[in-house]
Order: sequence, then C-alpha cells, then structure tokens
Amino acid sequence: MLGTAYDEAVKGLDEGGIPIGAALFSRGGTLLGSGHNRRVQEHDASVHAETDAFRRAGRRRDYADTVMVTTLSPCWYCSGLVRQFNIGAVVIGETENFHGGHDWLGELGVEIVILDDSACTKLLSTFIEQHPELWHEDIGL
Repeated sequence: MLGTAYDEAVKGLDEGGIPIGAALFSRGGTLLGSGHNRRVQEHDASVHAETDAFRRAGRRRDYADTVMVTTLSPCWYCSGLVRQFNIGAVVIGETENFHGGHDWLGELGVEIVILDDSACTKLLSTFIEQHPELWHEDIGL
C-alpha cells in the first residue's frame, strides 16, 4: 500500500510539486483512490495528498473500515479529514521530516502505523533541501 502512495509522491515531484503522496484503501486492501500534493500545480492550498486521495475515492456511507496511507505524517488539516470522516487507520511512511497530528488521531482511537521508510524520508528531505521556500509555504512556516 505504501508503494502506491510513494508512486504518487514521485508523480507530484515530476509535475514540479511537493513530493507527498497518499492512497485510501479498504481494510481488505482494495485501492479506493490515490493522489498527491497538488498545491503548486493547481494553485490551490487545499490540495494536500490525503485530500486528493480522499476526493478521488468517491463517496462512501462509512469510512471506519478504510486505511489512509501517506508518505508523511498528516498535517492538522489532513488529520482533521481523518477525524471528520472516521477513517479507521493511518499508515505513515515517515515522521522525520514532519511530525503532524498522528499522535492526536491515535489518542482518538485511530489505528496509527509508522513505517519509518527510508525512501519516503529521503524523497522529501532532498526536496526540502532543494526547495525550502516551497516546503515552508506548504507547511505554513
């Protein structure tokens, strides 16, 4: 599942955007939707990777049996999305470059899995080093 999110992050980088990817899966492993951060490409500050994947998954009556997989710890905006729609689990590629709201989600009963994936960490850390202005804009610093 992380491979799908990682591939989305690479797509975002190839498009000139911020390399963060996400995918929403059923608990059984069926891909419902995937996406990547498109803030730069679409000139829209709300198109984070998790929101893009969520939108592409389409409507569901209930999200408790879904898993959001993301290459990076979700920011407060994306953590709010997980909370608002009661997504049951979040799988996180890495938390080294950014520590978002996953502790809060865990306290609320969302299953949190942190993979500490070196490829995810390197992809974003290289981007941050090369494009600090875009990173600081994205993360709100």
